[in-house]
Amino acid sequence: MYDFLFHRDSETHKGDYGHALLIAGSYGKMGAAVLAAKACLRAGVGLLTVHVPRRGVDILQTALPEAMVSVDDHDFCFTSLPAHLERYDAIAVGPGLGTDELSQTALLLLLRWRESAMASGAASPLVIDADGINMLAKHPDVLHQALGAVVTPHDREYQRLFGDADAQAMSDLHQLVIVRKAHRTVVYGPQVAPVVNDTGNAGMATAGSGDVLTGIMLSVLAQQRAYSHRHAEVSDCTVQDLAALAVRMHGAAGDIAAARQTAYSIIASDLVEALTSPSLSTILR
Repeated sequence: MYDFLFHRDSETHKGDYGHALLIAGSYGKMGAAVLAAKACLRAGVGLLTVHVPRRGVDILQTALPEAMVSVDDHDFCFTSLPAHLERYDAIAVGPGLGTDELSQTALLLLLRWRESAMASGAASPLVIDADGINMLAKHPDVLHQALGAVVTPHDREYQRLFGDADAQAMSDLHQLVIVRKAHRTVVYGPQVAPVVNDTGNAGMATAGSGDVLTGIMLSVLAQQRAYSHRHAEVSDCTVQDLAALAVRMHGAAGDIAAARQTAYSIIASDLVEALTSPSLSTILR
């Protein structure tokens, strides 16, 4: 089911493994963009473009020369969309963005574009995380434009977006995949049974852990979409399946990191490095 992630054909090139777009970072929060971007690349995506404010370009290109950079119109925050959104196999928005009113306007433009792309059948998978969720919560009237997206809230973000409503009911109503992050993260999909994750440990309760998950999820979605273009005979996994796989990878990386050191000393960068462990694919198969 997950050959697209762990198997590489000899006669392929980087474009065959997906081109992902990450919209992340703001002044003082570029670390979130770097962590998510590193996780995306370590999880196997072929190409990654990161859209950052102008003041974040040097940070990103120094920390991660393997990533391409799309430069926002603003020095400090997300205010404009990258060109040619249709070229990307998957898009993630949110880590470290902040909630500036200009950023809210830009997020609404992204959702409007995606609604139009969905209508034409050409929309890429979309992950909304962190400040993307916080900004979306300020505009609940546009939730319908996020149709089919993955949202990844922890408890407080969930409350802002859905209040006390049942997660399965919200997934069904809004046609979203909801990754409700907790000690045992649950992945809800519309009109299907939820998936309860069984990997991970308490050491993952650390700054940047969610950014790493977003990067992994973006990578998995982009790779699967690119793989399906090359292998039309292969039935697509559902977005819920792919989100659950990313959550499982994230937790497995946390377990590897805890075994290498101690749970209490884990930092988010350790999760990224654990993605390089040969034992990861064994855990997930």
